[in-house]
Amino acid sequence: AVVSTQSTGRMKRLISVGGQHQGVYGFPHCPGPWWICREVDKLLNMGAYTDFVQSRLVQAQYWHDPLDEEKYRKKSRFIGEINQEGTIRPEYKTNLLKLANLTLIKFTKDSMVTPRESEWFGFYKPGQDKELMTLQENPALWDEDRLGLRQLSEEGRLEFLAVEGDHLQVPEKVWLDEIIPRLKD
Repeated sequence: AVVSTQSTGRMKRLISVGGQHQGVYGFPHCPGPWWICREVDKLLNMGAYTDFVQSRLVQAQYWHDPLDEEKYRKKSRFIGEINQEGTIRPEYKTNLLKLANLTLIKFTKDSMVTPRESEWFGFYKPGQDKELMTLQENPALWDEDRLGLRQLSEEGRLEFLAVEGDHLQVPEKVWLDEIIPRLKD
């Protein structure tokens, strides 16, 4: 978000470690059976997009309800806006394209980010919460290239890194062998 919204930055490389780029849908670590968790999700849907909640809880600003994409586009104050789901701001794309490299790290066993594919700009296909689509299957983000991700990819400046483990659990070897070298010129 900082890269997209700021035109004066000098950031050359960005490594996103488990970032929820398409938002989240679901209550992480829900302690009950699936049907109770489903009811909790419904309650979250009822309140997540209210002005009161959106203006006070940062977690609500990452809420992305795939069952009601229209409401998400209209009411999301952060993740929907930054992904240009409503108003298109060409400067967001221009600013992101200033990066020399963007690396997206997804945790293969992430239990906090639902769906974990959001860490690579993937999400549920609209209208349901079972089938997933990749960034490359998203018409707005890939075909229209609203953020510049397709251009970054075509120019070899977008990397996807899968890290074995749960949310933000990065082994030292991955830091040393995979992440730190990507920060060097």
